[in-house]
Amino acid sequence: MKSILEADVSGKKVIVWTDLDVPVESGVVTDDTRLKASAKTVNYLKDKKASVLMIGHLGRPKGRDPLLSFQLIANKLETILNSKVEIIDEIKTPQTSLVLLENIRFWPEEEKKDQKFVKQIAKLGDIYVNDCFATSHHAGATMIYLPKLLPSFAGINLLKEVQELGKVFDQPARPLVAIIAGAKLETKLPAIYNLAKVADTVLVGGKLMFEADRATLPENVLIAHDDVDGKDIGPKSIGLFRGEINKAKTIVWNGTLGVYEKSKYMSGTAAVAAAVVDSQAYRVVGGGDTIAALNKLLLIDKINFVSTGGGAMLEFLGGKKLPGLAALGYYD
Repeated sequence: MKSILEADVSGKKVIVWTDLDVPVESGVVTDDTRLKASAKTVNYLKDKKASVLMIGHLGRPKGRDPLLSFQLIANKLETILNSKVEIIDEIKTPQTSLVLLENIRFWPEEEKKDQKFVKQIAKLGDIYVNDCFATSHHAGATMIYLPKLLPSFAGINLLKEVQELGKVFDQPARPLVAIIAGAKLETKLPAIYNLAKVADTVLVGGKLMFEADRATLPENVLIAHDDVDGKDIGPKSIGLFRGEINKAKTIVWNGTLGVYEKSKYMSGTAAVAAAVVDSQAYRVVGGGDTIAALNKLLLIDKINFVSTGGGAMLEFLGGKKLPGLAALGYYD
């Protein structure tokens, strides 16, 4: 992949797939981690006097849904970028140098992979940048076709994601311990199997502890074996996990160990988080709930690298080819 840092962007019109899918409650952004990560590329382009058109998505709307409009995140985005952002809700030539196209999933053509739709958007730019690792596992029209129509580059955040997650496979400091928890067995099971090939130990908790077939998993996969009301890992498992984490030199973690939103079931996640940040390991963490839990525990700043990807991180670690990366030539 070519880096945006290598491109001649001065005075150019740049379309940036930006990570804008943040949690919003009662009209307020509750976690701006992704917006802050995305700001690096946008600010770099601004400094180079480029005009920027940001595209991205928020949630999974069924048509135009005001509860998933970018109007909800506009103020937070403007504060982070320290610039006024114009939001446009139709595909037209921007009138200012920093523009945000309304939620791309408001257009059904995005999910239908409509190439004519993408050609309309491509006319608005000279260069395309993918800076949204978190959506690179989703083969929407703009993600896969804009790179075919414009000179294309990877953004600063996307490059960092690939570099840091790639370290997990490329000669990590050992022991390498992976922690995979939460729910969604269908997406996390492939990551468990793939990580078991390279990790010294894979620790499994959360809802996965009840769903995974223990008999079919490799010997280096350790599943939590006691629980609290079926909603958190139990004290024996906490002790087991802490012992493995204490030995680690590299840790990659995705998924909370219990229903952390309720204090009664926060113990597993809190204990694992404390062990992770107290370890001497290089620490990589991803997934919205995991990041939210670490923010709640005031420990996020003690993580070496926080991935903005949840499903994308798991698929990347699971050995799947991400369409957004493939479109940029990452796997060539």
